[in-house]
Amino acid sequence: MITEGLKGRDFITLRDFSKAEIETMLDIALRLKADNVMRRQHTDVLPGRTLHMMFFNPSLRTRISYEAGIFELGGNAHFLEPSATRVPALEGEETAYLTERISDMARVLSRMGDAIAIRILGDVVGWEYDKGQRIIQEFAKWSEVPVINMEDNISHPSQGLADIMTLSELYGRDLRGRKLGVSWAYSPSTKKPIAPHHDFMYAASLFGPDIVFAHPPEMRIDPEIEKAIQTNLEASGGSYTVVDSMEDAAEDADVLYAKNYVALDLLPPVTQEPQHEEMSKLFEKYRDWTADKKRMDLAKPDARYMHCLPCDRGFEVSDEVLDGKWGETAFDEAENRLHAQKGMMASIIP
Repeated sequence: MITEGLKGRDFITLRDFSKAEIETMLDIALRLKADNVMRRQHTDVLPGRTLHMMFFNPSLRTRISYEAGIFELGGNAHFLEPSATRVPALEGEETAYLTERISDMARVLSRMGDAIAIRILGDVVGWEYDKGQRIIQEFAKWSEVPVINMEDNISHPSQGLADIMTLSELYGRDLRGRKLGVSWAYSPSTKKPIAPHHDFMYAASLFGPDIVFAHPPEMRIDPEIEKAIQTNLEASGGSYTVVDSMEDAAEDADVLYAKNYVALDLLPPVTQEPQHEEMSKLFEKYRDWTADKKRMDLAKPDARYMHCLPCDRGFEVSDEVLDGKWGETAFDEAENRLHAQKGMMASIIP
């Protein structure tokens, strides 16, 4: 496995890596997946390596895929329940005997393992948009081993890697001429992060699709990430169009990626406190934004529905879509979390 330039790197955002480096991780992931089907073992890739996993938020796919992934590569995972440890604190936010400064925690963990993986977002950081990422970056600043972002409010790079792996299995690495319909979708929850949308579009933008992004006017995405998506698409031969109709995203699409995410303008730092009640009222205006058969019938006959899961059935997506001919790809996407993360860990963990 040729991973020159990747060993020892942190995996915090996909924007930290070149297209070629992402392709290296994907190539390794695809080889490992093919061997996995043949029951070939790869316990010699990261033998005896330890992955410390810190989950400040609930998880199914992320926890299982990282635990299984490091095990299948020959290592082991330590699940660190935050309530059973001191709370990691940024400098100036410590509380005596309740917290531990991140600089101290990171240096200790990195002497007892080979990588540190962290998921921290939402209520845990008071919905402060960049705080989770700042915490992860602070761990990386002090850690002597790679730090992996398992999701914050801004980024979900593991999911983005699995998304582009799934798209490449469907259509090949060159996505020019493929329409990816991407959309906000309704949910009664006001606590779904925007990170998966960011990284689905960012990862795909490196490979030249035509992205048509539908969202209500109040549901913008991060302008810096949107600009990076546009720049990538200009370089890769694709295009980027924003529309205000879910039907426009679905029409003649190869893929419809539709899920809910929060309204950034009703969360810190735009507002002093999270405005979940106002957000709920706003969402109700767009209750009909659902990935249902009517929308999927507008897409190509062989179109696929994608979602990072877990989804809110009956709201974001209908049972008919998720359990029908369109929805199987969402479960391929979930499985690819395991393989994509194995490719990434094999690339960066020394």
